[in-house]
Amino acid sequence: MKRIVTLLAVLLIAASNLHAVKIIHGPYLQNVTATEATFVWISDSVSLGWVEIAPDDGTHFYVTERPQYFDCANGIKNESRIHSVCIRGLDPGTNYRYRVYAKEVTEHRGNYVAYGQTAATDVYRKQPLKFRTLDSRAGSVSFTMLNDIHGDVPKLQTLIGHTDLSKTDMVLFVGDMVSVFESEEQVFGGFMDAAVDLFAKETPMYYTRGNHETRGRSAWAFQNYFSPFSEHIYYMYRQGPVCFVALDSGEDKPDSDLEYYGLTMYDNYRDEQVEWLKQIVKSEEFRSAPFKIVTCHIPPFGGWHGNDEVAKKFIPILEEAGVDIMLSAHLHKYVHKKAGESASFPIVVNSNDTVLKAVVDGKTMKVEVLGMDGKTVDKFEIKK
Repeated sequence: MKRIVTLLAVLLIAASNLHAVKIIHGPYLQNVTATEATFVWISDSVSLGWVEIAPDDGTHFYVTERPQYFDCANGIKNESRIHSVCIRGLDPGTNYRYRVYAKEVTEHRGNYVAYGQTAATDVYRKQPLKFRTLDSRAGSVSFTMLNDIHGDVPKLQTLIGHTDLSKTDMVLFVGDMVSVFESEEQVFGGFMDAAVDLFAKETPMYYTRGNHETRGRSAWAFQNYFSPFSEHIYYMYRQGPVCFVALDSGEDKPDSDLEYYGLTMYDNYRDEQVEWLKQIVKSEEFRSAPFKIVTCHIPPFGGWHGNDEVAKKFIPILEEAGVDIMLSAHLHKYVHKKAGESASFPIVVNSNDTVLKAVVDGKTMKVEVLGMDGKTVDKFEIKK
């Protein structure tokens, strides 16, 4: 009996040593600007993480040692499953190649650390992953917008399938990609694994949070996965002739509603955004852009508290700032309000079963909205 117990112990130890750390989600790009990019990936066990970056100059990734950028905070490398690295000081409008790593930490006692195996994205059998920084000098920008997917992966795949991703500079997610932000498995199984497979490894994705991402036991962790190095999850970015402003409309009912169990303070949160918004619309980056586009999950009409808050707090500032269009979601139906109907600029509410595609140059914004069958639902232009 003693021999059997000993043998089982040896087999268990041997089995534990056979584990090879894996990158199970990602990598994907976040908050790409003209001079920086953030990379996010998740391993299946606690590990150290880092990114290697190389110019897109035709040389083999192995030709020389590449710079390493570690997932760290306050001088200490993070031991985590969730890894994020922000690389700054990049050149505008420039192609880069990259590789991400996860080195398993099997034990950490006092000053002693033991490591297991290392996983990395493949640059030997495959071409390294690539991305391109934004550039305010670019002559045009093309983007695709999706929203209210609510964890329906086939719907996401179908709608994205109606776009030419090779000609798409960025993808905008405008909220409610899941019905509740309950767990990591739900988020990645619900849409992000599909997004990574389709485009997010190499095409920047900009996420405007919806009201359903504010719900669930993991809602507090939203920024661990999206915009992890941004000061806020509302933000501004510029590509070519367009300055984009992503606003967070919060929840759709009053904070006191019993559905929120005393957890929400979105009226104050929207007040906070108002002060930020007043400042960024004065910036040269915003004012010099020929086109100004705002994404906001909840539109400023619909009769609920969240709609009224957006109308009362955000719209007057945006009107004065000369915004060209607001792109919203939330209603699960397609609505196109022309300038003067709800605001001095047009407001388009994309449906949960349509995909919006746009190409913008210095003089014209061309928009086409397609349904699940790939047929055109709406098509219009905004001229300067």
